[in-house]
Amino acid sequence: MQAIRIIEHEHRSLAAVLHGLLYVMREIRFAGTEPDFGLLNAMLDYIDTFSERFHHPKEDGYLFERLGARNTAAGSLIDRLQQEHQLGAVKLGELRDALMRYQLAGSTAFPEFAAQAAGFAAFHWDHMRVEEDELLPLARAHLTAPDWAVVDAAFLGHTDPLFGAERGAEYQELFRRIVDLAPPPIGRAPAR
Repeated sequence: MQAIRIIEHEHRSLAAVLHGLLYVMREIRFAGTEPDFGLLNAMLDYIDTFSERFHHPKEDGYLFERLGARNTAAGSLIDRLQQEHQLGAVKLGELRDALMRYQLAGSTAFPEFAAQAAGFAAFHWDHMRVEEDELLPLARAHLTAPDWAVVDAAFLGHTDPLFGAERGAEYQELFRRIVDLAPPPIGRAPAR
């Protein structure tokens, strides 16, 4: 069941970026910090690479598929989580559009972007909570050792031919870029 540890770790990485995004929003709103659009775009790139093209497809294609085959009662929960994966991609597109408007229009578009960012973060935190509190216990209870071997292989090493080994390196590089661009306490860049 190594996939569970990996899923929880990946959730923590995504939560850290979401927390960083909200921290940056607070700094802009309350401290008058100038927006760093390079940092904000890097954060959204990370979320796109990590969630939409890397993490969610592995959950859908391996964990959810195996659990659905072993426990039909989990079908409605799996359907809900898969719909949330699709909705998350839509919400990310809307957040990117709001960021673009903020870059073009300036501070008048900040409230919309900040609200979208807060809603996006809340959506993902709730989604991850449901996966960890409801779905993973079902997986522990119903998946067999051969099921776990397949699911673990998909999550370990990130070498699934659908995604390639470079996907893991790509999202790790984006995370490092965020840390390098973000000021303390979320990163290593000089304080502004």
